Amino acid sequence: MKTKTILETLVLAAALTASQAGAAPISLQGSTITSSYNGAPEGMLGLDHGYAAEPGSNTTAFDPTPYTGMEFLTGDYLFGIDFTADGQLVVMLNQLAIEPGDYRLVFDFGSTLGQKIGSFTLLDTSGIGVLPLLSILDDHTIALDLSNVTWNSEFGSFSAQIGTAQVPEPGGIALLLAGTAGLALARRRKASAQA
Repeated sequence: MKTKTILETLVLAAALTASQAGAAPISLQGSTITSSYNGAPEGMLGLDHGYAAEPGSNTTAFDPTPYTGMEFLTGDYLFGIDFTADGQLVVMLNQLAIEPGDYRLVFDFGSTLGQKIGSFTLLDTSGIGVLPLLSILDDHTIALDLSNVTWNSEFGSFSAQIGTAQVPEPGGIALLLAGTAGLALARRRKASAQA
C-alpha cells in the first residue's frame, strides 16, 4: 500500500511539473508585413507609402524605430499599429472616441520571418477594458478583432507578443516519463499481488 501511495504521488508530481516553456519571441528584423482591415487591403495605410491611400499601401517593411515609425494606420485613422524588433505588437487608439463596429486586423509576414509563428499573447492591457480576440491564422499570419474592445482612456493602447510554438521543457518531459513508469510499475505490482 505504501508503494502505491508513493508511486501515485510521483505520478501527480510529474504531471504538475511537466509544464511548457514560454514561447521565444520572434524577431521581425527584415520582415515585410501585408495587412488588411475588415477584410480589405485598401483599409490599411503603410509607412513605406507615407500612409497614403494608394495601391499596395497595405504592405510595408518592418521599421525598427519604436512609435515614430508605426508600420500602419487604418484607413479611417482609428488605429495606429507598431511592431518591435522582438515581435511585440502595439495597437494605439488614434481618436478621442470610437463608435461600435467591426474592427478586424490581419497581418501576414509571408516567407520573411525566420521562424514560424506558434504563439500570440497579450502583454500590457492597462489601456483597455474588454480584451481583443487574438488569433494565429497560420505559421506566418496573425489576426486581431478589436470590435468589442473598450478603451480606458483617450489614445489608449495595448500590446501583444508574437512568439514561436511553445515546447515542453526537457525536465518536464523526464518527470512525466518517470511518473508514467511509476504508474505502470504500481499497476504491475497490483496485478502480481492479486494473482
